[in-house]
Amino acid sequence: MRVVVAGTFGPLHDGHRALFERALERGDEGVVVGLTSDELAVETRHEPRPIPRFEERRRRVEEALDALDEWGREVEIRQIDDEYGFADDDPSLDAIVVSPETDDEVEEINDRRTERGMEPLSAVVVPYVLAADGERISSTRIVKGEIDEHGNVLKDD
Repeated sequence: MRVVVAGTFGPLHDGHRALFERALERGDEGVVVGLTSDELAVETRHEPRPIPRFEERRRRVEEALDALDEWGREVEIRQIDDEYGFADDDPSLDAIVVSPETDDEVEEINDRRTERGMEPLSAVVVPYVLAADGERISSTRIVKGEIDEHGNVLKDD
């Protein structure tokens, strides 16, 4: 199975690593990581926050994938410049790994694939990784200084 996982991945955290690990587990025919361009990363934020530059995020993603890949998977990282990236028009893909935050987008991607005469992607939904306080780990919480990338609480509210 050829699997795609996509996102901004900055700052990188254990929730992202859970997505990568599931993609690597399932991706026996390869894993493709869609990494948002700097422009798209800013456009898709629900609230403004600093985002590491593309090359820094790419380096961190490569390091995380190398550390997690116990299967020796073929991995490709592609820049994405719009909300669908290549998931809606790459016929080589079989599945998409998503979090609960983005699983509703799979239906729209699959509608676009079907319109193009392609098979829909199987959705692999990875549960949120929770921080020590029971709330989900997120890049926004890390940037705010609430938690670290592993979900350790840094300050009390």
